[in-house]
Amino acid sequence: MPKLDIANIPLGSLEEAQKYVQDRIQPQDRSQFLGAETPGEVAAAAASYNAAQEQQDEANGNVPNGTPPGNNNNNDDEDQEQTGADVNVNIFRAFGQNDISEVDKQTITSGLFSGGLAKLTSFSAATASLLGDTSASFIEVHDQAASNAAAQVQFSVGYAHINGSGSIGNTTKTTAGNRETAALYRQFRNVLLAPNDNKFDFTSAPNSSSGHDDFYFITFNRAQMREKVDPGNWELRLSGSAAVIGASSSIKLIDDSSATTNTDVNISGRVFNVVSGSIESGTASIKTAASAETSKGAPGLFYPDLGIILLNPDWLMQNAGRNFIPAKGANAFGDNARKLYNSIRDGEYFAARREEEVSSVSYFARARNDQFNFSSNPTYSTGSKVAKAGGGFDVTTGLFKVPSFQGDPRAYITQVGLYDNNNDLLAVAKLSQPVLKSFSREAVVKVKLDY
Repeated sequence: MPKLDIANIPLGSLEEAQKYVQDRIQPQDRSQFLGAETPGEVAAAAASYNAAQEQQDEANGNVPNGTPPGNNNNNDDEDQEQTGADVNVNIFRAFGQNDISEVDKQTITSGLFSGGLAKLTSFSAATASLLGDTSASFIEVHDQAASNAAAQVQFSVGYAHINGSGSIGNTTKTTAGNRETAALYRQFRNVLLAPNDNKFDFTSAPNSSSGHDDFYFITFNRAQMREKVDPGNWELRLSGSAAVIGASSSIKLIDDSSATTNTDVNISGRVFNVVSGSIESGTASIKTAASAETSKGAPGLFYPDLGIILLNPDWLMQNAGRNFIPAKGANAFGDNARKLYNSIRDGEYFAARREEEVSSVSYFARARNDQFNFSSNPTYSTGSKVAKAGGGFDVTTGLFKVPSFQGDPRAYITQVGLYDNNNDLLAVAKLSQPVLKSFSREAVVKVKLDY
């Protein structure tokens, strides 16, 4: 129970002192003040009342008024739940073990691109003149003109070669294998392949035992992808002609997760094959299975947990034409990343969804009938504060501003604050409408945090 502020008991009249006290305690506790004949006796009775409350708090295991959370020697969570475990009973209340629930988890999907969009039909990237010959082995793709302040990177495209073909070295990186495309190949290899694997394989292509020397890649921006790409819920269309937009039919690529029952799991997590097909109808329709691609190998590989798509240049050349032939000159800039970007831009269609597991913690903020019935708002009651000549102030406390609150004080809960053990505010939950609180009403507010 809250203690009485003895210093603010009006000493001008017995009636005012009695009203001040009785408006702030429960009806069953008012009898001990009825025999007082002076304001001083009311104050003395209030001191006895406060002492009784302190003894009751100690007996119940409650934290004394003003003691910070965490300094409580009572570690019995069950007892804390039964008694309320009040921490500074006028302001704070500690949560008991039954007040917190952490069992709520669910998997949700949403559009992968900015603003929750599930599909992009226009793309933008910096020009070759801005990127330069030594930094264009990968290109960041935006949802609008890269020069716009609101533009956001959606994904990156690029080209990697195990020996560095198609890129230029510098004075310290002029030998094969030490150029930009080689660095990219090694980065992907270190992340995606097992320690003893040196090259990527695209299923049953000829010479697959020796692997492929190069690949195109698409990496989703982490801020857009968040946790992972949703398998079976992306489709990319590539234009077969970079010379004339829409001059040839587009190639449609998806993953084979809908048809895969034995998903390979390696050090990078799940991996699926990229295959020709479409999900536009809502159901994946695979044109050619990866195992049937015996000429040049499957179109690519898809790593949903990392947001990476690798594309097979040999398959793209065979099915999309010469525009996908990588320039593999030694120590020569091939601008190969732009070949893939131009094809995506001209294809005008990239649909994808992200998948993430959302965990929820629910905090049940409980206010018993004897808690939080008063407001610290200065407009809650009448009063004045007058400066004294020798310093300090004379404080005069009056009555409630709302006359009906006398004997039955009330407050309205509008928000709940969550604090740490140092009484630092961490979160605020605001109610859609105020909740009435009084000695005859209790309240439970559920605060749910998702992360």
